[in-house]
Amino acid sequence: MDSLSQIVLGGAVAAIIAPAGHRRAALLAGAALGTLPDLDSLPIALFSDNPVTLMTVHRSFSHSLFVLPLVGWLVWWLFKRFGNGRVAASPARWFWAIQLALITHPLLDAFTVYGTQLWWPLTPPPAMWSSMFIIDPLYTVWLLVACIAAWFLRERVAAQRALAVGLVLSTAYLGWSLVAKSLVDREAERTLAAMGLGDAPYFSVPMPFNTLLWRVVAMTPSGYVEAERSVLVDEGPLQFRGYPSNVQALREAVGVPAVQRLAWFNRGFMRAQVQDGQLVLSDLRMGMEPDYNFRFNVAEQHDGRWQAIAPVQQPWSMPISGWGGMRQLLGVIWHRIRHPSAEPIRAALGPGAAPPAPRQDAPAAP
Repeated sequence: MDSLSQIVLGGAVAAIIAPAGHRRAALLAGAALGTLPDLDSLPIALFSDNPVTLMTVHRSFSHSLFVLPLVGWLVWWLFKRFGNGRVAASPARWFWAIQLALITHPLLDAFTVYGTQLWWPLTPPPAMWSSMFIIDPLYTVWLLVACIAAWFLRERVAAQRALAVGLVLSTAYLGWSLVAKSLVDREAERTLAAMGLGDAPYFSVPMPFNTLLWRVVAMTPSGYVEAERSVLVDEGPLQFRGYPSNVQALREAVGVPAVQRLAWFNRGFMRAQVQDGQLVLSDLRMGMEPDYNFRFNVAEQHDGRWQAIAPVQQPWSMPISGWGGMRQLLGVIWHRIRHPSAEPIRAALGPGAAPPAPRQDAPAAP
């Protein structure tokens, strides 16, 4: 999730557990601890300029449920030993305030689609529960209001109540996101089965800033299909559109380390293209067709074989820019939430939008 969400979540968790007399200190400590795991980008950047490494090592060791409890214990011990006496006065409550302010960070991140390595140094695929967009005001606002209220109310009982209400409402919103996702997934599975893609890997993820409009992507023998789904108005089968991917080049380059690393990290949800003799992989989980946030040149063809190159990340071709573009995107999303349509969101963003691909009712031939 975004930094503000993590700051207010850490602050609210720490402040509701710590003694009332330490509430402001707990808000500040929790905000700092809620930010701490995302500082992993700094040491990673110092030791590597490989963009694939930078992407796939982020949210690893600093988000591990094996590592963070040890970090929390160390922080608690240091403050107890060398602090100003607050931790020593209530060691048990501060211990849990510190631990939970840290641990809730990776758990919240796991609700997004990016991928969070909760069990590092073990290597299962990163957790991507993908029921939340990385920024969602309806999750954050309750915690923000609760933290502001607790800061001014300090030791009063009303501060504790405000924190409790903020945490309950934000957690309930997370629960709703899982319910909405299950509704979308159920219809997606039915539609894919009817298309002969019942065993196809797929994922669903909310569109920006909401949990009412969802994007579903499934892999096919020759590429992938994509559809949007509004939980408010859409009924019946999803209207999938088909897109090609150079699956042959991807199979031939399977031995390239960057290809292997990305396939593990994104579970194979990527588009392969050959551009100027180089293999370009796009992470299908983040962005919208045909613009994706993460695109990497990873291999080059020599004598009919793919050879690894130093990965290069292509710039993101954003379909919108500035505040005007953001307002346009929000308007398009809000309209689509309330009106059924088979057209892709990207096509509704005005000049420069790519025309929609043909609807795909059956899997393309390999």
